Amino acid sequence: MPSELFVRGMLYLTLTVVGVPGNATVILAFLLLLYQNNHLLPSDVIVLHLASVNLLVVGVRCLLETLASLRLSSIFGDVGCKAVIFVYRTSRSLSIWLTFVLSAYQCLSIAPPGSRWASFRTVLAQYLGFVFLFLWVLNTCMTSAAILFSFGTKNVSSLSNHGINIQFCYVNFPSKLSIEANGAAQVGRDVVPMALMALASLIILVFLYKHSQQVTGLRSSGGGAERRAAKTVVALVTLYVVLYGVDNGIWVYTLTVRKAMTSSLISDLRIFFSSLYAALSPVVIIASNRKVNGMLRCDVKRKPVQEKDTCLSTV
Repeated sequence: MPSELFVRGMLYLTLTVVGVPGNATVILAFLLLLYQNNHLLPSDVIVLHLASVNLLVVGVRCLLETLASLRLSSIFGDVGCKAVIFVYRTSRSLSIWLTFVLSAYQCLSIAPPGSRWASFRTVLAQYLGFVFLFLWVLNTCMTSAAILFSFGTKNVSSLSNHGINIQFCYVNFPSKLSIEANGAAQVGRDVVPMALMALASLIILVFLYKHSQQVTGLRSSGGGAERRAAKTVVALVTLYVVLYGVDNGIWVYTLTVRKAMTSSLISDLRIFFSSLYAALSPVVIIASNRKVNGMLRCDVKRKPVQEKDTCLSTV
């Protein structure tokens, strides 16, 4: 086995080992909370959906890339390439947009009761299911190029002038216009939520700063919980902006430098940085979300009923 493939396989294995159990743990915690309380808060539903999408990113792309790199399995034929790239790109984009929805909801949550922004939060919570459906339809349609132009390397004799090398797959676009249009659409799809979530996080940071300047009445449990939730969202957005900023920077470089498209190293770097968010975000959630921590402690210790009620009240 070439050393490059071994190193590649170990990097993807690291993402898989961290990301799959991490996202599965977050999902399990919220499902337990749903089972015991028969409902979830809108913010919890968004985090649950985000963890599910991130599990798709890591489980589908990183796990299969690990198996292929270490030559434990070979699923990257024409059909395999189309399916994996389509699912990965759709779930990756959904992860971005759901992070924005989470930051926007948290931003609206700090609005004064009775204000217009507070009413927007109520509307968003009421129609959250339609928001999810819209995002799924939007991102599924925008990744249709993966189905049309993806092929296995064994079935392509050489990379075309408008193709991208993704190690075990090729994405061969029919023309320069098609690859530039697809690239611009992907960059726009990522930059728009990035700018919006950065704005939402800036508003949250201003809110936290103003609260820190006030003396009394803000150290109650409600205020503390509000600040913890806001800081968690800001941490997730910061992680996103850094990692996906690198990802999109590499993608723009790929579009502008023709030679970069023929190297699988460039594609590997993009996939690694974008998958790194899906692997690390559950670590941030588990470390900072008291509901997740509380549910996991209750489930592991299996306390009596009277203690379970106490544990749930601390979540």
